[in-house]
Amino acid sequence: MGISMNLVTYLVGDLHLSNAKSANIVTNFMGTLNLLALVGGFLADARLGRYLTVVVSATIAAIGVSLLSASTVVPGMRPPRCVDAAAEGREADGCVAASGGQLAMLYAALYTTAAGAGGLKANVSGFGSDQFDGRDPREEKAMLFFFNRFYFCISLGSLFAVTVLVYVQENVGRGWGYGVSAAAMVAAVVVFAAGTPRYRYRRPQGSPLTAIGRVLWTAWRNRRLPCPADAGELHGFHKAKVPHTDRLRCLDKAAIVEADLAAATALTVTEVEEVKMVVKLLPIWSTCILFWTVYSQMTTFSIEQATQMDRRAGGFVVPAGSFSVFLFLSILLFTSLNERLLVPLARRLTRRPQGLTPLQRVAAGLVLATLAMAVSALVEKKRRDASNGGGVAISAFWLVPQFFLVGSGEAFAYVGQLEFFIREAPERMKSMSTGLFLATLAMGFFLSSLLVVAVDAATRGAWIRDSLDDGRLDLFYWMLAVLGVANFSVFLMFASRHQYKPAVLPAADAVELLTEADSPPGGDVGREAATVKGMDDV
Repeated sequence: MGISMNLVTYLVGDLHLSNAKSANIVTNFMGTLNLLALVGGFLADARLGRYLTVVVSATIAAIGVSLLSASTVVPGMRPPRCVDAAAEGREADGCVAASGGQLAMLYAALYTTAAGAGGLKANVSGFGSDQFDGRDPREEKAMLFFFNRFYFCISLGSLFAVTVLVYVQENVGRGWGYGVSAAAMVAAVVVFAAGTPRYRYRRPQGSPLTAIGRVLWTAWRNRRLPCPADAGELHGFHKAKVPHTDRLRCLDKAAIVEADLAAATALTVTEVEEVKMVVKLLPIWSTCILFWTVYSQMTTFSIEQATQMDRRAGGFVVPAGSFSVFLFLSILLFTSLNERLLVPLARRLTRRPQGLTPLQRVAAGLVLATLAMAVSALVEKKRRDASNGGGVAISAFWLVPQFFLVGSGEAFAYVGQLEFFIREAPERMKSMSTGLFLATLAMGFFLSSLLVVAVDAATRGAWIRDSLDDGRLDLFYWMLAVLGVANFSVFLMFASRHQYKPAVLPAADAVELLTEADSPPGGDVGREAATVKGMDDV
């Protein structure tokens, strides 16, 4: 968060890039980070193991943040200040945008950081859980405290990043702000490596992506063969751990015995059905992407709005990037209220041990995200009218409701999505749940970049201008609100047809499947929630 939440103000204010280009740099960076987390998870599962992946990833992240810090202090790595450029007569408006070489340095720093942070995000808390034996009651209890403290430290780091670090960046210097982050990463690598002799290690067990790839490839290779009318002829049918289904019969071709025996690569009905279960999740998965597109606006255009509003609070001027603190405060508030008020009430009304189902949580998050875009549009219209009318700039605290709505939506959508994928994924592919979830984040950020480019081209730059006062950012927000309504309608259609996998977890575990801010048990949800939050303070 110390990098992403205030990065857009650096791109616009110091590198003199356009609002649209700056927003896309931030969202592409965050999208790549989450996408590379899948690669980090794959490498750990298939080859390197979690320990080595964490060490290598942390080192790469430290190098990336150090490069970013250097790019902000080395004079040749950023364009001259606007007043200096004006004095030299190079631009009528006094500003020169960053050159290709300067941007190359920025991209190298950001994507090096993304590569390292992605590997950490996929493995750091999972490696922590490896230090406990879940079969030992005492160690399982200790694991509970580990996840409590782990999440507390992550939350504390996020709040520190969007308050103290952002303040240092704005008032002391970008180099100091990013330098503190780089020093913290180096110190973290040293401290982590110091514990090497005491760690417990687990051998890589293989990645579920490999198993999925085998099924898809074998089914494609056998595509010309007819499926047997009797499913009992499929390899491993009578010993299947997952009941055979008639859906996606094309994948059954991967288990045709006659075709596979010659190549000695026979796949079983169990392997095929597990892939079918993953494919069945994709319609719901696709409708979860837009939530993170809305979320990305809180790291880009909402911060840009704050730079053009009155940010005074008494005698103190709040840095624009620090307004994201309201996002995290609302997340913490709603995760607490959710379990102490909303879930007990839902339990009484629905008579379900978990209160709300995972898809009901996702639905609540999608509704709140759509409302956030409508509120954002109204606030931007008010801000623009006041600015263009020659009046006094309105208070930046008008932005609090949109941060609050998105944060409260994340409290529902984050846990709902993660719980849904964990519960519905095949038992042998639990790590796929994290992969599916991280993919929605990555696609959400990339979709934001795509929409900005498409809107900028369609409106010929009329909506997203270098000066927000000259553009129509409010119409962009309304467009996202309309897309939110359409996406929610599609989500309801898919959700109404979805049949939950029966008896995926014991009832006692279902009660524990709550939110990321609760005390995660020594089960999958606790581990995976901590895993995907593990590097959110980037």
